[in-house]
Amino acid sequence: MSPPSQPAVGRRAFLGTLLGSAAALGLGACAGDPAGDALAAAAPVPTEVDRATALTISIRRTRIQLEGAGLIDQLPFTVKEWANLEAGPDVIQGFRARSVDLANNAGVPPIQARAINYDAKIVAVQTVPKPIYKFATVPGANINALSDLRGKKIAFSQGQAQGVVVLRTLKELGLSTKDVQLIALTSNQFYTALQSKQVDAAILAEPSLTKYLDQYGKDGAKGLDMNAVDYLSVLWAPTEVLQDKAKAAAIRGFIPFWVKGNIWAWEQQDAWIDRYYVADQKVTKADGQRILAATPRPVFPTSWDRAIAWEQETADLLAAGGFVPQVKAADLFDRRFEPVASEAAGAKYQAEA
Repeated sequence: MSPPSQPAVGRRAFLGTLLGSAAALGLGACAGDPAGDALAAAAPVPTEVDRATALTISIRRTRIQLEGAGLIDQLPFTVKEWANLEAGPDVIQGFRARSVDLANNAGVPPIQARAINYDAKIVAVQTVPKPIYKFATVPGANINALSDLRGKKIAFSQGQAQGVVVLRTLKELGLSTKDVQLIALTSNQFYTALQSKQVDAAILAEPSLTKYLDQYGKDGAKGLDMNAVDYLSVLWAPTEVLQDKAKAAAIRGFIPFWVKGNIWAWEQQDAWIDRYYVADQKVTKADGQRILAATPRPVFPTSWDRAIAWEQETADLLAAGGFVPQVKAADLFDRRFEPVASEAAGAKYQAEA
């Protein structure tokens, strides 16, 4: 893929991509009119789940975790499909197409959804207090430290966590977006952009980072540590899905399984390495062990106050850069679901170490 003639970093480029995709699908800005007996926004979420209720869930890791833990057949509803959408922009399009009911992303996609007036809510929160990304560099880019990023071409997805991590790092370095060349891509394009030297650096998480360095490290590619964290991992769903009493109950019933899957992967690391990193992601067992050694323990906070404050800081950072309009982060959270994840996690996984 050839690089763009001009780096596209403005709000209009991102919003145009999403709105154009929605138009191609024949969709409007809102997902549709709720049913007449819709669950009101302030009404308690039903706790009784009808097994005939069908959800399409786009969380690949959870499916693999629940299979490994022997829990997948215990879900109290029907999974119509485990969709394979991960990048935030793709999930938003899936929501708008009514092909996805629930997804797992970082905190940025809900902000971007609100920027195009698409209404979706966060229903569960996991906090990630340690950096999970590194800047991967191409051989010959002469980037040996973060300070060497000035003037370089950096892969940038303003609709995803990776984009905000870039912005936070630039702010930490005292640089502005004008001091680098931001190349507009989605995160699933970062790896090939590095391979083709379309960019000088890109944010990668594991196991993609290990795969990249295994292939190009011998030629001089590097993985640079950073301080910026991607603090939130959230479950979120379209508001129209949450207005469906049966689906809202099913989502509430799913959250404890999401929690248990994450905890199983943390407590049964050998099994998780074999099932996910080796069998699914095709890295070595040694690499899987090293990746997990640097992975923080899963935390599901009893209060969302800090998560909302973090989301607001992120929204303000994006707005200051002209990428989104002002967003009130508290409006992105459905606090009816607030205790569900932490109660399922138990005290050991409710507080950060």
